[in-house]
Amino acid sequence: MKLTSASVRNVIHPTAAFIPSVPKSSSPPPTEPESQSWLHSQLNPKNRIDSLELLETPLWRIDGCTGQGTQFCALPLFLGDHIPPLRFDVFLPQEAGSCQRLRDLLDLDAAFHTKDTVRVQRLGITRHILRTLQAWTQSSQQGDNKHSFAEMYSGTLPFGSRIIFENLEFDIRNIKITIAQTFHLEGQLLGLSKLGAQLGLPQDNLPGLIDIFKLNIVRQLTESVGLVCIEDDDSVNGMAMATDNAANGTRAEKKKLWILKALTSGTKYLYTELHNLLQMPPHPHVISRPVRLVTKQCQFGGKNAVVGFIIPYHPGGGLRDTLPLLRIHGQPALRDQLKWAIQLAQGLLHIHDKGQMYYPDLRLDNILLSEAGDIVMVDFEQRGLWCEFGAPEVNALEYVRILASDSLLEDNDLGLCIPEDIIARYAALLTRELPDWEALETCENYSQRPEGHTSFNIAWLCLSKVEQEAAVVYMLGKLLWCIFEGQSGPDKAAFWQSYAREPDLQFPAMRQTPAGLRDLVDQCTRGRRGILSSLIKRRGSELVLVREKDTRQGSCLLDGTVTDEEDEDEEKILQVAKNWWITEVKAAEDFLQIRHEMKERGEWNGNYFDRPSLKEVINRLKDFQKRSLQFVE
Repeated sequence: MKLTSASVRNVIHPTAAFIPSVPKSSSPPPTEPESQSWLHSQLNPKNRIDSLELLETPLWRIDGCTGQGTQFCALPLFLGDHIPPLRFDVFLPQEAGSCQRLRDLLDLDAAFHTKDTVRVQRLGITRHILRTLQAWTQSSQQGDNKHSFAEMYSGTLPFGSRIIFENLEFDIRNIKITIAQTFHLEGQLLGLSKLGAQLGLPQDNLPGLIDIFKLNIVRQLTESVGLVCIEDDDSVNGMAMATDNAANGTRAEKKKLWILKALTSGTKYLYTELHNLLQMPPHPHVISRPVRLVTKQCQFGGKNAVVGFIIPYHPGGGLRDTLPLLRIHGQPALRDQLKWAIQLAQGLLHIHDKGQMYYPDLRLDNILLSEAGDIVMVDFEQRGLWCEFGAPEVNALEYVRILASDSLLEDNDLGLCIPEDIIARYAALLTRELPDWEALETCENYSQRPEGHTSFNIAWLCLSKVEQEAAVVYMLGKLLWCIFEGQSGPDKAAFWQSYAREPDLQFPAMRQTPAGLRDLVDQCTRGRRGILSSLIKRRGSELVLVREKDTRQGSCLLDGTVTDEEDEDEEKILQVAKNWWITEVKAAEDFLQIRHEMKERGEWNGNYFDRPSLKEVINRLKDFQKRSLQFVE
């Protein structure tokens, strides 16, 4: 079964429990007439792609992919040495790649789960996009349209405007490209004059300003994070030095590098993070407060809008890529692993106690290493993460939110939608937990958020402070497992994202975690439940049923090793997913009912699964560090 956007509703999300089964046709597929076969044959010249070779002198560069393979970060190299980070990305409509033959040739299915620059640039779709943009740019720079591209990047278009491929064809000359101006996005951006009041901070406590045209994009690292240089930058505050030209990679004058955080959708999360970082007391293992606010003059309304902010760049890389690399080369040092584990736990305690906030985004992607090799935590949007790392109590609330949300009914066809009574049922359950959840869910503008809220994560807002700490400890337990096992994630072949170095071990199996810490990992993750990937996994760009080997006693292997007898039958996969989600949603309802009843009786203590506190985790790690390193020395 192909991994596509439809898989989210039908397999990966709890909506799978309530989507009606589609009867499988018993009649054989119709035989295509010979004349029709030629029309669709690869032997027919019109069904061939001219070339996917790299361009000798490219006018554009693709730095990454997101949006389940529909959004590509494009940089206009033809601008030369100065490229302002205006984020005019390429967008492919979901229906653009409806031809499966074209999808196969262009690796469109792989684009669903591939996000990093190196692997994205190898995809056929990336090279097809680059060749299309090349032809489009060359044709547009001729005749009366010669000025159009200069205008695009001169500030006349709204920040985050979109380069839309309205169709996808074998022949790039038949692909129609339009520009979608995102005035709605500029409407969501907060004006500088009212920013302090909206964030609840004194205006004179805000960082200094810099115009977006004073920035030069070096590389787009993720959907929301860009590596930039600042014109005439003379600061020396711990910044790394760039030696690459932003446009073509040639040697250039050394410049300091910074991180630009900016969003082209969901701007409310940008201001949530800005608020959190500005009011957070400093800590060595938490990213420092923004040093500049990035502004752009809006054409619509004339406001000087804050489109992002500048924070320090840490060139040491991230734990997600560092851990498996060390393991593969047999180089994981217990001293470093313990240092990272303690620093991470200390940072989390600081966020919880001193920052007075919850941190729902605890995953390896958000744990960076400084030049000194120390932990630095980033990403304070408070969006949360999927159940791969999430605590079961948070997942229970998130399942209910997904089922209660009206947005799930968008773009449904073939009647594959959740019945209205099901939506109403879970909406009522969520209203009991958080009465204004619907206003938070539908709010697009930070300035229009419900009174009393500075964040939008419904599941975490349902939790008390004690519950939030217990949920953070659960996520910390999984990260401790990753650190000591040298894995890029707790689950093999996660649905949402593939990695250059995929995990080769499934949590909670342990091979390298010190014996003295295994109980700690187990206690931190008390209450954990089975996962869908134990039944259905991603193999390349397909979903397949898992067939587990049995031992001689008939029990399954702990590491989830599978045979080659993987079943690709779509009907079976959909049914297995449906059954699994029915069980999980029922368990979520039961847990929330128990929680509600215990709270009504005054018996709920917030730590239902009896996990250790953050302070207890730190003390146990330090104690183990002291005992273990004595022998090393």
